[in-house]
Amino acid sequence: MDEVQGTIYEVIYRNEQNGYTVLDLEQDDELLTLIGYFSFLNIGETIKAYGTWIQHPNYGNQFKVETYTAITPATINGIEKYLASGLIPGIGPHIAGKLVEKFGLDTLDIMQYNPDRLTEVAGIGQKKAAKISEAIEEQKELKDIMMFLEQYGIGPSYSVRIYKTYGANTINEIKANPYKLADDIFGIGFKMADRIAMSMGVSKFSEYRVASGTRYVLNQYHGNGHTFVPHDELVRSSASLLEVDETHVEDTIVRLFIEKKLVVENVGDIRGVYSLPFFKAETGTARRLMQLLYYKIPAMDLDMDSEISVVEKSEDIELADKQKSAVREALTQSVLVITGGPGTGKTTIIKAIINIFEKYGLDVLLAAPTGRAAKRMQETTGREAKTIHRLLEFGYGDSDEEMFFQKNEESPLECDVIIIDEVSMIDILLMNNLLKAIAEGTRVILVGDVDQLPSVGPGNVLRDIIDSGVLPVVRLDEIYRQAESSMIAVNAHRINKGESPILSTKDGDFFLIRQESQEDIVSTIIELCGRRLPNYTGLDPYEGIQVLSPMKKGLCGVLNLNHMLQEVLNPQGRDKAEKKHREVVFRVGDKVMQIKNNYKMRWQSICNIEREGEGVFNGDLGTIVNIDNEELYMEVVFDRERKVKYDFTMLDELEHAYALTVHKSQGSEFPVLVMPLTFGPPMLLTRNLLYTALTRAKSMVVLVGKERFLHQMICNNHITTRHSGLRRRLDDQIFV
Repeated sequence: MDEVQGTIYEVIYRNEQNGYTVLDLEQDDELLTLIGYFSFLNIGETIKAYGTWIQHPNYGNQFKVETYTAITPATINGIEKYLASGLIPGIGPHIAGKLVEKFGLDTLDIMQYNPDRLTEVAGIGQKKAAKISEAIEEQKELKDIMMFLEQYGIGPSYSVRIYKTYGANTINEIKANPYKLADDIFGIGFKMADRIAMSMGVSKFSEYRVASGTRYVLNQYHGNGHTFVPHDELVRSSASLLEVDETHVEDTIVRLFIEKKLVVENVGDIRGVYSLPFFKAETGTARRLMQLLYYKIPAMDLDMDSEISVVEKSEDIELADKQKSAVREALTQSVLVITGGPGTGKTTIIKAIINIFEKYGLDVLLAAPTGRAAKRMQETTGREAKTIHRLLEFGYGDSDEEMFFQKNEESPLECDVIIIDEVSMIDILLMNNLLKAIAEGTRVILVGDVDQLPSVGPGNVLRDIIDSGVLPVVRLDEIYRQAESSMIAVNAHRINKGESPILSTKDGDFFLIRQESQEDIVSTIIELCGRRLPNYTGLDPYEGIQVLSPMKKGLCGVLNLNHMLQEVLNPQGRDKAEKKHREVVFRVGDKVMQIKNNYKMRWQSICNIEREGEGVFNGDLGTIVNIDNEELYMEVVFDRERKVKYDFTMLDELEHAYALTVHKSQGSEFPVLVMPLTFGPPMLLTRNLLYTALTRAKSMVVLVGKERFLHQMICNNHITTRHSGLRRRLDDQIFV
């Protein structure tokens, strides 16, 4: 076995998932190319590596590393490169140079054993010195853990997450039960945990393994929107994944049921298997809806027709008969559902209802599932609207991981009326928590478009409620006067009914630009967003124009579109800091989206520095305003108000948002919508998805591509069936 020793000069390539790395090693003024799995090594570190020389057909002579040991840098240059690599938070190239200039070859010893002396360097105070010292201790601990995890193919980003979850006890925790990783670590699924377990010699038939694999399959179904899985389907899928007999899975399901870790129950003719949280949420939602419905609310002493006339005069509107009926129902029912598409007057009705309730002294609360939906509700009603999470005041228990809503059965919301918009986006877990916080006697009005895509999370809440026929529902299906001139509203309704849109109007708000190839579609979209639409509309391409696509991958998918749009709308510049994360480059000025709920993330108001709070949620849109490669963090401002600080280890929670999938756009409204029309998976190119996309546009829709794909989507009325028991449970509650 050959041996080389030197200082890492440059990391040419690194796969963050498995740690495979290509780097240049400086040895005696010569650069050697090393390849192998050593994910946590950084520029400036000195190593002794053992392996063999190989000849690559394209890249020439390379040293394939089998094993290596890290050596403390022994030269001034090596120490400075090591510290400047960004390995230690708070130390970048500038501070690294100052430290080496002050302490020379003793720099690393002083940092490790006498960190108080760091304050002798200009720019390092007591607080920063303590932070650096703490980071060094953590790095020593983390490096051992990373070396342990690396042998199982776990890269640095996952290693940091694992370490932050288990701390110094990481190795013991994983050795005891590697399948914990699949449950506890965001981004690590069963397959990665299983690979580790198999490497450790865990039996294929281990109870841990079969239980974890079965729960993994169950969670996969939950991730696809199902609240339960048919028993036989779960058994077959799990046995196939685990490569074990179905009897092993059946026995495991029985054991988990006895241990109260899942629920097995008949849902009509189907024997369903639930994870405990979804079973509780579904049964709780059905029970609470019926309790609220049957509670006898006091009648309001008013002349409804007279009050409606007063609202019409004050708002300078004329309500149609069905709209008036919706207002009357809202004033008399304890629970009401209002559903309808764009232009059918949902907002007009909400404003009328609020005016009448407030006139008679009733306290009205408004909420929506996302920040953007709440903001839009606030703008259209002129009254405060909150996200449901803010309304319910989420908080923490004894540990940071124990999240709960502070508004609940024991501490309900204080109001007489609550109006919830965009209910089609609400999943079963959130609906259950919301209903628990609504006291009996409170009037509940649920507003949404049942024809839009269902919630990203599990459940089919709005459709199940409407289809049950148990709760009073007002269906708005007529486009009213103020929306008749909008071809967006007209065409959205035509498409929803399976009819072709009207494309012949000029100077309108609904356009199709015909392009044949995907390359031409992409270049047209880039030109539209970068020049033509901003010039034509006067809108800012960041906030006024949004690209939506049915898919993530491919030339017309959001991944490629985001890359292309970034280069046009926010190109690289000498004054723009950047951070590469996996295959993506984040840049100051980028438009980004939060892609998971993070209840613990702190934010500070940029308008009022004394105002701060917690919580950044899936779907929140923002702009990167700062990237600090010295301190290893990035700052994002959401909705021009909340500034959030992201440690570099948290960047998996962000994606570029120049282009979004239609699913991710739900709850939002954009002045101008641009969307490619091209081939893709039939399960994505559906009427339901196209309709949902069009209803996100406020002023203009521009479709780019082939007209035949537009008609193909309209004809594809496939709606994926979700296994959900809410409708049946509502039916059953009638007889309870």
